[in-house]
Amino acid sequence: MAILWNKTLEVGVTLIDEQHKKWFEKADQLFEAGKQGKSKEYIVQMFDFLEEYTKTHFKDEEKYMLSIKYPEYNQQKQMHEGFIKKLTELRKEYESAGANITVIIGANQFILDWLTNHISKADKKIGDYVRSMDKK
Repeated sequence: MAILWNKTLEVGVTLIDEQHKKWFEKADQLFEAGKQGKSKEYIVQMFDFLEEYTKTHFKDEEKYMLSIKYPEYNQQKQMHEGFIKKLTELRKEYESAGANITVIIGANQFILDWLTNHISKADKKIGDYVRSMDKK
């Protein structure tokens, strides 16, 4: 089941929020492609996009955290590296299993669960930190 972006996932940092929205949109497209039995090539393109976009987003988010001297930067970086590693594993699993709907749904569920949990728990702290800086 797809999870769509909603206001409760907003961090409060425009760049991060816009990238998160795009991520959810593409993850949903991956889910829909699998559900509709789209060609293997299309799903591979979606994996390519997600892998590249993830790296870009994490790089931008990490750069932003460094610019504001975010105290939990190292923990965030470790979470990001773990997600990239898992995404790579999911890609390999998909490639070895073929266009298997179970693998696609499992990958999609992991991605959306991770994004939702990571944004609502870890990334929201970035927005909280920025707002606390503004009050000083």
